[in-house]
Formats: sequence, structure tokens, C-alpha cells
Amino acid sequence: MAACRAQPPTSEQAWLEAAQTFIQETLCPAGKEVDKELTRSVIACVKETWLSQGENQDLTLPFSYSFVSVQSLKTHQRLPCCSHLSWSQSAYQAWTRGGRPGDGVLPREQLILLGTLVDLLGDSEQECRSGSLYVRDNTGTLDCELIDLDLSWLGHLFLFPSWSYLPSAKRNSLGEGHLELWGTPVPVFPLTVSPGPLIPIPVLYPEKASHLLRYRKKSSIKEINLAGKLVHLSALIITQNKRYFIMTLGELAQAGSQVSIIVQIPAQMVWHRVLRPGRAYVLTKLQVTKTRIHLSCIWTTIPSSTLKPLRPGYVQELELDLEFSKADLKPPPQPTSSKDSRGQEGLVRASKVLHYLGTVTAVLHESAGLYILDGQLILCLAYQKIHGLRRVIRPGVCLELRDVHLLQAVGGATTKPVLALCLHGTVRLQGFSCLKPLTLPSSKVYGASLYEQLVWKCQLGLPLYLWAAKTLEDLIYKLCPHVLRCHQFLKQPSPGKPSLGLQLLAPSWDVLIPPGSPMRHAYSEILEEPHNCPLQKYTPLQTPYSFPTMLALAEEGQHRAWATFDPKAMLPLPEASHLTSCQLNRHLAWSWVCLPSCVFQPAQVLLGVLVASSRKGCLELRDLRGSLPCIPLTESSQPLIDPNLVGCLVRVEKFQLVVEREVRSSFPSWEEMGMARFIQKKQARVYVQFYLADALILPVPRPTFGSEPSQTASSCPEGPHLGQSRLFLLSHKEALMKRNFCLLPGDSSQPAKPTLSFHVSGTWLCGTQRKEGSGWSPPESLAVESKDQKVFLIFLGSSVRWFPFLYPNQVYRLVASGPSTPVFETEGSAGTSRRPLELADCGSCLTVQEEWTLELGSSQDIPNVLEVPRTLPESSLAQLLGDNSPDSLVSFSAEILSRILCEPPLALRRMKPGNAGAIKTGVKLTVALEMDDCEYPPHLDIYIEDPQLPPQIGLLPGARVHFSQLEKRISRTGSHYVVPAVLQLPVSLRPASNLQASSCHCLSPDAEYYAQLCCDWLLVCACCSLCFDRALDMPLGSNIVYCCFRSSTSVQVLSFPPETKASAPLPHIYLAELLQGDRPPFQATTSCHIVYVLSLQILWVCAHCTSICPQGKCSRRDPSCPSQRAVSQANIRLLVEDGTAEATVICRNHLVARALGLSPSEWSSILEHARGPGRVALQFTGLGGQTESASKTHEPLTLLLRTLCTSPFVLRPVKLSFALERRPTDISPREPSRLQQFQCGELPLLTRVNPRLRLVCLSLQEPELPNPPQASAASS
Repeated sequence: MAACRAQPPTSEQAWLEAAQTFIQETLCPAGKEVDKELTRSVIACVKETWLSQGENQDLTLPFSYSFVSVQSLKTHQRLPCCSHLSWSQSAYQAWTRGGRPGDGVLPREQLILLGTLVDLLGDSEQECRSGSLYVRDNTGTLDCELIDLDLSWLGHLFLFPSWSYLPSAKRNSLGEGHLELWGTPVPVFPLTVSPGPLIPIPVLYPEKASHLLRYRKKSSIKEINLAGKLVHLSALIITQNKRYFIMTLGELAQAGSQVSIIVQIPAQMVWHRVLRPGRAYVLTKLQVTKTRIHLSCIWTTIPSSTLKPLRPGYVQELELDLEFSKADLKPPPQPTSSKDSRGQEGLVRASKVLHYLGTVTAVLHESAGLYILDGQLILCLAYQKIHGLRRVIRPGVCLELRDVHLLQAVGGATTKPVLALCLHGTVRLQGFSCLKPLTLPSSKVYGASLYEQLVWKCQLGLPLYLWAAKTLEDLIYKLCPHVLRCHQFLKQPSPGKPSLGLQLLAPSWDVLIPPGSPMRHAYSEILEEPHNCPLQKYTPLQTPYSFPTMLALAEEGQHRAWATFDPKAMLPLPEASHLTSCQLNRHLAWSWVCLPSCVFQPAQVLLGVLVASSRKGCLELRDLRGSLPCIPLTESSQPLIDPNLVGCLVRVEKFQLVVEREVRSSFPSWEEMGMARFIQKKQARVYVQFYLADALILPVPRPTFGSEPSQTASSCPEGPHLGQSRLFLLSHKEALMKRNFCLLPGDSSQPAKPTLSFHVSGTWLCGTQRKEGSGWSPPESLAVESKDQKVFLIFLGSSVRWFPFLYPNQVYRLVASGPSTPVFETEGSAGTSRRPLELADCGSCLTVQEEWTLELGSSQDIPNVLEVPRTLPESSLAQLLGDNSPDSLVSFSAEILSRILCEPPLALRRMKPGNAGAIKTGVKLTVALEMDDCEYPPHLDIYIEDPQLPPQIGLLPGARVHFSQLEKRISRTGSHYVVPAVLQLPVSLRPASNLQASSCHCLSPDAEYYAQLCCDWLLVCACCSLCFDRALDMPLGSNIVYCCFRSSTSVQVLSFPPETKASAPLPHIYLAELLQGDRPPFQATTSCHIVYVLSLQILWVCAHCTSICPQGKCSRRDPSCPSQRAVSQANIRLLVEDGTAEATVICRNHLVARALGLSPSEWSSILEHARGPGRVALQFTGLGGQTESASKTHEPLTLLLRTLCTSPFVLRPVKLSFALERRPTDISPREPSRLQQFQCGELPLLTRVNPRLRLVCLSLQEPELPNPPQASAASS
């Protein structure tokens, strides 16, 4: 710190010589001889001040102190310091104890500062005065702050006994710091006291001055002198390089008339520092002027006007030659506010105006003008343009606030009361701080002009302003410094270039700012009575929205998802009570939660930089705290295909936060579903979905993150650049998955391992183009024009980041920077010449390098190419469900209906006997095909297995998706469903041949069945491989179409699941309609009559191995079965007809009770009675026929059920909701009609009868009874 001063001399003579040299160089006018009188006066002044502390009587001069010039302070003093020549060491220590523990106290330096106190920055009188104070010597000028000023001090040389110097706090700033002058400066030469006027000054007092202003046309007086007590002083107003303030004088003795004076002469701006409310003053030579806004008259000063304190005997009241009537002497009526707030009563609050004296204890936000007073109040100075004083305010500073507004409970995440100054109030410095300035982060130092714009241009009220300041700070926390620099984010807006911070906040201001908000007018805010300003009335603000970090949003989504994870709610009774342990845990294995943006309170706004991840191959929104995968779509169901948007800032208010939950559980049965200990593992995948129409996309001026390749850099940076590019039309994109690749030359040191990659195939549209300035040269001619220009591109490593942008039927430009050596024409370039990929029908095979970039081609780039088709490839319904090409590749659009975890069918081919547990879980999607010519779209199953796992994000129930190049397969008898004998189906699920007429003909009571692992509903006969429904115990046929993912499959999400899930009611039809047409509805309702019961079966099976459980104990008796739980399962087959056709209907589990007309308690009693034998089975041969039973026929339960099944309580009309047993994807030939003979009396009739329909009951209700006839109609 001593760098700014010379080493103090060691003797008195040396000290005096150094002082004389300093005075001659620093204080004497340039070009003049040595002023000995000045030297003696300076040394005498220093000596007197030094001895005034009373502890240095033995040293008459401060030999340890050295003189310092203004230039030395500005140049060499880099750290804050203070100097107290008149203070003893004990006084300094007592002063430092005023600071809080842990805060840095200003270090004391032994420096002597002298200078002239001026209010002019330069030497020329023509320079504009702004009301600022400066200390000047021959070396320069330095800003200063003084607590109390006398106008007689200006222009005089002073010794400043106590002062502190604070360099500029802003980094890389050209600011020179400022002085804080403690106490009263000591004049080097005695100040001349001006004598009083020889004759008293004729003055007017406020009452007559206000009357004269109203009736000025009756008087010839043009200038007056005004005397009175200062009752109010406005803030110093700064508008368009013009400064002024307004002071109000009142009567001396008592409250009465008041008169306002506007001071706008630049040389008089320093008066604002001198004036003190409560003191009396005289202003001379005042004239009348009109205000610019209201065109009302007001007294104003002129350049020759003076300001003097009012002393007794100096003034004499001037007698006016005007006569006023009593009506004239009455004060003018005060205007009343025209605003009617009755409609907002209870919402709008009024602030209180008061005076306050307090100490600053913390700096909340320097640029926004927010501080903490006395640890309890927030001080807001944003509604006044106070620039000079803000640099002084820091913890420890004492401030006097006059006419300040007190606002309580303003809301917007602000809990403390707020003191805010409008233009009507003033803030005055009452004491400096002994603490060093705090080192504030850039976010609280830069951006003062931006916060001023929020108040003065955007007209934000205080609650909204406090919220905006806090939100901008949160945004800086999210984005700076790696996304962009803080000063770039908070830069001052310019015409055509709005501030980035304002662009992120402004979209919602139309809703937040009340319509018709008046513009601020300084004259009105200061002069109008009653007082009206933006702080007068306010409405407490509910936090409108926030910008959470990506990490916080993901954690919030996971918290909400797991908080709502309730196995009992996901599988409510009575369905769950009939499921085995395997079925329970499989249903709970995957679930998802969609959180629309409207569910968050306060609303959450998504904000991040769009980044293409090379590790995941998806788009992400990223900030400094984390990243979140995202799916952006256009309104036309098109994905984001423009790579130039990478690196842009994306702001989204309307979005969907999706949380996919995966659970590994081992619940024994539904009774333990509330016990968390049976959940072994939980994990979640979180991402967001939004439409680009709901997003604000802003370019970022610099690259985003260093961890990823430079994705915001253009392929053509500024300056000379060598580069080449080539356009290609993409025809197909394969799946993103891990693939095996041969090692490139030089990579033999690293072991080969699967690499995340994908391939695309396409066609070159033209030759190579070279970089020319900011564009591209014409395409080069091809060596062989007629050669097929097909290309096969391999993306791996960092180039995987381009996967989200590549889609079929789009034109792209592949850009390679660097030397002019051709890189696109070389066949098998980039080390691919030895790979079998060249065997494909492609002219060239390229590996896209990490430094290559991708751009979206435009129509101007391909003038000679035919219009590129934009439609997605679609397979016809005949191709999808036809039997002519079972292994063909199909493409279609569909809506996902459901998604569950299961074992994929292709895994069975690779499974070896005895290794069934090694099969990995896959994903099964059930989709509804979108076909224009099909009224009822068929449902299709799609299987995804490793290495396509996990599936890409966005494959959710309710979403519309386009699948390209899926592998269509047909489950054929004896070929596909061949299952090893280790997976035997327990006897409880074997369809007994003597009980089901539709069972397989080769079955015997001891036949073994094997569970097909690919899906829950398939069983396979060990003898003839006929497929059976595991849940229904019914044959399904042998030709079922399904699809599987393969390496060539690509998926494109067309639309997101709707936020409101409104299910359409099932169509109401006649049964005969199911026999008409090729594609009847798969699910419908009908009104029918139960003719008779075909069969009934009640089982108690082991919840683990599904074996029969007589008396509730597993009959398997195998130590490998750990379960001690048994679950009930039941099914009943009915024959129904509605007058048009007849059908067999199977009802399962709780629907059996509805079919039998039993209440829940009655059904529970029957189930408990069936627990003893473990199995009760009845089969009826027809109307009036005998009953075949697998149970003892004379048991009470069997007799009860047999009687019940033949009673009118069961054989009744019902309303049936059903699904076809024959799946829409079953392409096996339909059963033809058969000839059947009927007896009509004695006449036999032979007719052709359609086969019975086979239905699965979804719900069964009693029919709605017709309304009873009116009483009047009955009486008539």
C-alpha cells in the first residue's frame, strides 16, 4: 500500500524539504515562482492538525507521514485505505471496533492529502457542472464525497485530516476510484466571512409568493427574492443530459402556504448537497417558468441567483402593490386522485411515507440498487438515478431517508419490508463506513443500465422489479460464465439489439404488467398533491414463474414421480388380487409420469442451451448445473432438423416433463404391495418434450461448453478459411446402437469394443463445393457423370451428436474444414476400405470425422434437383397383415396404446436349454395403426430387445410415432414358438381337454405345457405347438403378426401424449356386425342375453409357481418355491345372443361374480369355500344337458354353483363390453360357415350357420330399465 508515497524522511529538515518540493510541484500554480507563504501556511496547517490529537506533543511534525498527490492515489493505490492525521491510535482502534467481526476494516496509511475542493471536473468554466464534488491539485482531479458542505468552501485549498480512498471496484474498469472525506476539511488559508448586506434584502414569504404566482398578470414584478423554511427537497433528477431538482419552502413560524422552486442551472446543482430540510434559506432573483408536462407555472432560478442561509436582520418582507380579496387568499383546491380502486379493494395496498435513519448491513445487489438496512429492511434505490452515492454505500454506511415509502408483504419471494425512494424523496449520507468494500460477483456489479431500463422504460412496479432482479440473478447463476459472460448477458440494450436478459423476461410481461400503467413524469411525481408515484400503491405479487436449473428440475420431477408411485394405486383391487407374483412385478416394472408445466407452482420456465450430446446421441438442454434430454417438435409433427440451432438459448414456458420409472420388485402377492422392502431397485429417466412454436430461441454470442465439441461455431468462421462441402439426400437412417467395428490403423493398442454409432444411406446431389468467402463455389464436375452417386455414411465417436438432426427425405450439407485435398470422392475413405460395408450398393463409404460439421441444405443449393418428397414411407394394410411376405420390412405410423416389459421373442432363438434365466428383459409396445381406409385401426405388437435397449425417449402411451423398417414376423406353428422343456407350465394353467371343447385335440390330462416367454398371453402345446392364450386358456391360432426392432429400424416421434386423457366410448353394435367386413371393431359394447353357461372354473394357485394350492398350500412341494401365498383365479364361459348372432364370452376373475350376479361379499365367500379343494370346475353340455365336473358333484359348493348357473339370476339380459378373442393381427383363415340341421315340428331344416363369435368380457352391467309410464298416461 505504501507504493503510492515516497519513503518518509528520517529528519525534520529532510521532511520539510520533501514537503516544500511536494507543495511546489502539486499545489503551486504552474509556471509561478516558489510561494513561500503557501509553503508556510501548509506546514502550519499540518502541524496544527497533527498536534490537535493531544498525544504527539513530543513530535511537532508528523515525520512518519508523507504527502500524496491525486495522481499518485489514482496510479499506485490499488487497495482501499484510509488516513487519519488528527486521530490518535486509540481513536483509530475505537473507530475500527465499529465494524462487525470478520469484516475487513480499512487499513490505515500515513498519508497527507491536500487539494482544492471544486464542483467542476475540468478547468474550463464552460464545462457542465453535475453537482459532483472533486479534489483537485496540479496532478489531477479525483471524485469525492462529503457529508456536510458549505458553499463557501468551493475553490479553496484544504487539508483533509481524515479520509479514505476506494479504487474502482469493477474489473477491467477505467474508473479511478473516489475519496470519502471524513469530518470537516481544514482550510490552508482562513476563509473570508462575507459580511451581511448593507440593507436588508427585500423578500417574499411562501404565502404571498404563491399568490403572486397565481395572479402574476396583475403585478409588474418579474423577479423576486424568496425566504422560507425548507420543508421538502426532491431527488436530483437526471434526464437526457439535463439535471434539476425541486425544493419547497414553507412559512417560518407555522405550517401554512408552501411554494416550490425548480433549480436547473448546472452551476447550482451543488446546492442539492448543501440544502437541509428544516433550515431557513433565502433565494434571490427568482423568475416564473412553465413546467414542460403540465404547463403550470413555477418559480425558477437564473444563473445570477444565489442561495444564502436566512439570518435575522438580513431580510425585509416586500410589500406587494396588489389587493387580494378573501376568495383570492384562500388556498387553491387540492386535486383528488381520479383512480377508482374499489374494484380492487383487498388487493391493492397503500404504502406509508416516513423518514428513516439507518445503517447499511448488507449489499443485496449493487447494480439493482438493493441493500439491507439494520438487518431487517430492504432498501431500494432503483426508482432514483443515484449513481455517485451508490459507490459509497456498503455495510457500515449511515443513511438518512426522507419521504421514503414503506411497503410490506410485497411478495415475489421477498419476505422483508421494503423501503423505496421515489423522486419525491431524498437520501442523504450521514456517516461513512470503516469497512473495505465487498468483493461482489460480476452479476451484482454489471448491468446497472439494464436495471434502470426495467424501472424507467418497462415501468415495473416494486414487487415485479424485485422479482425481476432476483430472476436475472438466477439466470446468471444458470448460464454464466461458460455459456456467456456476465457483462454480455447484462449489457446495455441498443436499438435493434435488445438485452438478452430482457428478452428472457419480457415474453410474460404483457400479463404481469397491468394494462394502462401510466408513464412516470418527474414533475408530476414531485409536485402533484396528493402524492402519486409507482410506489404509492402496490399489489402483493405471487411469484409468476422461475427458471430452475436443469438439475433442480430433474430432481423435482423425480421427487414428484416417486411420491406418486403407489403399487396399490397402479394395480387397484380387484384386478391385483388375482395376479401372480410374476404378473404383479411385471406390471410394476415400468411406468411413467407426465408433468405438464402447468402443474408447477410457481410456474417453471425451461431455459438452457440446446446441445447435441455425443455420449447419448440425443438433444439436451444444458446449463451450468446439469443437462436434460429433450424432444423438440414443430407443430406439423416434424422433428428439429436444423443443426444451426445447436448452441442457441431455448426458453420454453409450455412443456412436458416426463419421468420414466423402472422398478425391480419381488412382491409375493397383492397383499404385500404396501411394503417397500420388496422393492430392490428404483431408477428413473427424465426428459422434456415441447413444441418449437412454444419456444423462444435466441442465439448465443459464443460457444457453450468445453466438454462437448464446439457446436456453435459456424462451419465458415470469419477470416480466410479453407473448406469443402457436398450436398446429399438422406434416404434412410439406421438405429443408434452399439456396434462392432474393425480397428483403424494405429489403434491396435486399444482392445476392440462395441461403439455407439449409426449409419445413414443417401445420394450425392452434386460434386464437391469449395469455400468462397461466405458462400460456396459451383459444384465440381464428377469424374464419371453417369456413375451411381449412392453414399453410405458412418457416424461414430463425437459425430454421433448429429443423430437427432438426420431424417429421411431431407437434404444436408456435409462440411469438412482444412486442406483442399478431396475427402468426399475417395471411395472407402477414412479407413473403411477393408470393411464389408463396401459390399453394399454404394458408390462411396465414408466415416464422418469428428471435426466435420453438418448443415441443413436449402432449395437454393439444389436448383437442378427435382422436388424432394417429404412424406414418410407407409406400408399398406395388406403389406402389414398379409401372409405373402412374412419377413419383410414395414413402415407405418401408429399411436402407442401400452408399453410393458417382457422377454423378447428373438431371445428364445439364442437361449440354450438350462440357461433360461439369462434372457434379458425387452420392451413390448402395443400400437394402433393409423390407416386412412380403416375405420377401426388394428392393434399390433412391437418388440424391442438388446442392443436397441433402452428405447429412445418419447415412446410413451398416447404418443404418435412413425416406425421405419421394422421387421414383420408371423408366429407360425412348429417353427417360431419352440420352447425348451425346462420352462414347463404348471398343471393349474393346463386347459383340460375334457372341459374345453376348443382345446387342442392332442391334449391328454397329463399333457405338459410350456410358457412362451415373449409375451404374457401365449402358451405352446408341447405336442403340436399350437398357440394358446395363457390368460384365457384358449387357442389363438397359429398365424399372428408382430414386429421387431432391428439395426435398420428408425423411429420418429410425431406428437406427444395429450395432457388430458379423454378416452372415447366404445361403439355400441349388434353382434352380427362383427361378421361383416374385414376389419370389425376390436372392442365394442352390445346389449344381449345370456343363454346358458358353458363352463366355470375356480382355482387357487401358488403366487410364485402357479401350481394348484389345496388348503392354501402349494401342491408342488418343491423347496425352490419360496412362496406361501395363494391367489384365486376364475373364469366362466357364457353363450350370449342379441337376436342377430350368438357368441361365446369368457369372463375372468372379478367379472365372474358380475356374470353370476353375486355381490362382492357373496363372491368372497364362494372363493373361500373353493380354497379347500384348490380347484372347482364345471362344464355344461348345453341347454337342459348334464353337467360334467372335475370336482365332486355332491359337494355343497358344486351343487350351489350348478344351480346358480342354470338360474334366472344368471340367464338374464346384460350390457356387455367386450374385445374380440381373435386378435386383429391374427391372419389365419377364418372358420367357414357350416351346415346345420334344425327341427321345426316334424319338418327338418338344413341351413348354413356362421361360426360362433368368441369374445372376451371387459365389463358386464345390468341393462338400463325403461322409464316407468307417467301416472296420467296410466289413468287414461
